[in-house]
Amino acid sequence: MDFSSIGIILIGSTFGLILRIFIQNNLKKSIGFDIQNTSIVNFISSFFLGILVAVNFINNDILFLFYTGFLGCFSTFSSFIYQLFILLKKRKFLILFFHYIEVIFFSFFFFYLGYLIIQLF
Repeated sequence: MDFSSIGIILIGSTFGLILRIFIQNNLKKSIGFDIQNTSIVNFISSFFLGILVAVNFINNDILFLFYTGFLGCFSTFSSFIYQLFILLKKRKFLILFFHYIEVIFFSFFFFYLGYLIIQLF
């Protein structure tokens, strides 16, 4: 990996981090139950990933910018694991289970939706 690739990853990761912080600090949705902001970020990230997989970029600079840089910093897998850990410590096993299922199911759903949209066009 050369320095230009590292620069491209840094640019993508900067924008990914800024967008994630904005969403985590400014969005709070409730649709019968609360969806945590970290989950919203994971759903959006999965949707973008589905789109990028469907487009199937061959250019390494675009891959580094979006896959590694932007989505790497935008998605919040470590925050998701931390939330599960906090629920485990608080012994809220049912909420832990449903939160886990929610994130895995909806992340896959949004990934497939993004992929499907590109495949249809």
